[in-house]
Amino acid sequence: MPATPASGLDPQIADRLKRDAAGLVAAVVQQHDTGEVLMLGWMDDEALHRSLTTGRATYWSRSRQQYWVKGDTSGNVQYVRSIALDCDGDALLVRVDQLGPACHTGKRSCFDVGSPLAVTEGGPR
Repeated sequence: MPATPASGLDPQIADRLKRDAAGLVAAVVQQHDTGEVLMLGWMDDEALHRSLTTGRATYWSRSRQQYWVKGDTSGNVQYVRSIALDCDGDALLVRVDQLGPACHTGKRSCFDVGSPLAVTEGGPR
């Protein structure tokens, strides 16, 4: 579990966050100029603080149980342009300038998986 108490995150921002049981908030990552959705990451208070203060997207790795700065090992850097908190406080929209692929598979987007899922029923089209 990430250690958040020592975070330098502004208390007014921290108070608005609604974290999951592991202390994390979902971070939807979007290319700032095209609106393309690139990936989903997870942030705790410290990762959010680092992202806001360094200008480099920093996440909490649930599998490795450590912080990672996007691009430090791959070279596929994310420069943070803005971060917005959703109305419920349980998700972040991280707008970045993505250099290279965002996905660990080498694709531009983690959501570039071929055909979208089909909706069989729903409202007006």
